[in-house]
Amino acid sequence: MNTRILSRRMATTAVACLLSFYASPAAAVAPPAEKPDFNTLKGHRDGVFSVSTSPDGKLIASGGRESLVLVWDAATGKVIHKLKQPGQALRVHFSKDGKKIVSAGGDKTARVWNAADGKELLVLGEHGHWVCDACFSPDGKQVATACADSKVRLFDAADGKLLLTLAGHKGEVWGVAFRPDGESLASAGKDGTVRLWDAASGKAIATLEGHKREVYTVAYSPDGKTLASSCQGGTVRLWDASTGDALRTIRAHTNQAYCFEFSADGKLLVSSGQDRMACVWEAASGKPVVCLTGHEGDVYGATFCPKTSNVLTSSQDRSVRVWSVGKPLAAAPIQSTSAGR
Repeated sequence: MNTRILSRRMATTAVACLLSFYASPAAAVAPPAEKPDFNTLKGHRDGVFSVSTSPDGKLIASGGRESLVLVWDAATGKVIHKLKQPGQALRVHFSKDGKKIVSAGGDKTARVWNAADGKELLVLGEHGHWVCDACFSPDGKQVATACADSKVRLFDAADGKLLLTLAGHKGEVWGVAFRPDGESLASAGKDGTVRLWDAASGKAIATLEGHKREVYTVAYSPDGKTLASSCQGGTVRLWDASTGDALRTIRAHTNQAYCFEFSADGKLLVSSGQDRMACVWEAASGKPVVCLTGHEGDVYGATFCPKTSNVLTSSQDRSVRVWSVGKPLAAAPIQSTSAGR
């Protein structure tokens, strides 16, 4: 499979997670009557798979098909660093203290960067295939990677030493996330399962089944009580993170859902989709809040800006957008559709 096809598939996996998350009956979002204001950050020369923001909201990082991670000054919208991630930058995340960035790449590595000066700190190898996702543990001491070779790996974030290899998925592992207490982590796989692991020992805790297709991404609520997962069929499932019980199934987009994230207070979710939209939802009820339209391609990434009501999106159209959605967020109309699980 060539790199363009596989990277596109990666982005699709991330979006699928958020989709299924909020629809008991499956639902699709129609564009709102009025579009929120937005600013467009231009600098990428090809599709932008992922976008993330530092916890203090001062920096934005975005990763794209042209094998670059761009770091932006959030106040001015100017690129301050260009970080080379060979093989396409599939996902980017900041550490909880905002001092480091990790990128997942198609060259079988994840790379750790100094967010302040853009210096490359570590190259995390020992992967057998594409690294589809990577994230820091809450204390910043470890990096977890999800790999297309069916493994999850844990690395020491200080020296890059491989600590644990977690095996259990049958096929590609598309997404990975630590629980906020750092004691466990979740992974999303092509085999249609979400798997929970003990972060200290690497032992399997549970396998969550229910998705009918590949599971793309996983995310925990800030309080760690809820785990969300999205699948290729466009559904997002909510699980009790402690018991593994299924709580709710939601559909957010008309096609694939690529990624989703909780807001810092856990009250809202944002999802991105193949239908060229990003949608904001109430986390408790699954009700739609607003739909952001205007991108001229698939919306691969979406996240909330800390301490504001702004939303960040990244797209196949080569742009990153900062949306000012205001408080309270305006409601968007909903149309009922069928959805795969």
